Amino acid sequence: MNGSLAPLLESFFVDRLLDQRQASAHTIAAYRDAFRLLLRFAHTSTGKQPHKLDLVDLDATLVGAFLSMLETERGASARTRNARLAAIRSFFSYAAFQRPENAALIQRVLAIPMKRTSTTLVTFLTEDEADALLAAPNLDTWTGRRDRALLLVAIRTGLRVSELTALRCGDVRFGTGTHLTCQGKGRKQRITPLDKSTRTVLELWLRERAGAADGPVFPGPSGRPLTRDAVRRIVDRHVHNGIHICPSLDRGGISPHTLRHTCAMRLLHAGVDIAVIALWLGHESTRTTQIYLHADLAIKQRALDRTVAPESKPGRYHPTDPMLAFLERL
Repeated sequence: MNGSLAPLLESFFVDRLLDQRQASAHTIAAYRDAFRLLLRFAHTSTGKQPHKLDLVDLDATLVGAFLSMLETERGASARTRNARLAAIRSFFSYAAFQRPENAALIQRVLAIPMKRTSTTLVTFLTEDEADALLAAPNLDTWTGRRDRALLLVAIRTGLRVSELTALRCGDVRFGTGTHLTCQGKGRKQRITPLDKSTRTVLELWLRERAGAADGPVFPGPSGRPLTRDAVRRIVDRHVHNGIHICPSLDRGGISPHTLRHTCAMRLLHAGVDIAVIALWLGHESTRTTQIYLHADLAIKQRALDRTVAPESKPGRYHPTDPMLAFLERL
């Protein structure tokens, strides 16, 4: 049926993502951007207006060409390409139940593989670097006091940027067992305890902030929540200001997410079990948290110190057989 893609795509966003899965605003935005790009590409490729496209127009050939275009023309990384493909796969999985007559086409699209991506070690701040960053804001100004509270909460709790910006005054509970609550990925609620120093700084800030329970903990000048870009600029500014205190901050690559990694590494160095760290950070699985084990050279050094070097003769192995020697030279 001509134009049958539009109602199916609308049903996917409204019924599947919003009503059934209750997807976060970030997921909705990411999927929206993926399909906005795909429909524009389909319009260019088929000549059909997006509202007149049919599901059969989005076959594996077109989707594959779209993914190639993202990398070659738009310069997208493999991770970005895979994120776009994940959105498309989610839609076609939904379409499999709604349009069984298109099962063969749908399966071919779902069979498009993800690209392998390289895994980079996480970056985190040392204790000296973290102290220098926290000392960088000017506490004589309102924004300086806000920034120090924000940086401290980020380092001590490991909240994601989206969780920091969404934090409301009513989410912070003082008294016995001071903690804050947040809603993470997948709309999962979690509670994070606060240590004494973080509690003191945050309590002073909220007293000065004097906001309503539903007001943001870290507002911008207009009183609205900070954006992700604003948090990035705050981190960049204070990293730059902290270089004169701790020159190693000039190494680059320090982002708001680095503060989350710093929290995880502090917990790991303190001997906290990896499963507890996963719960603390709101990870779906401990497999995600294991990246911190790979990044921690101290743990590897302690493991090395416990091993005994095998007795062996020094020198390089030299095969006697000419065939083995040939293979050795490859």
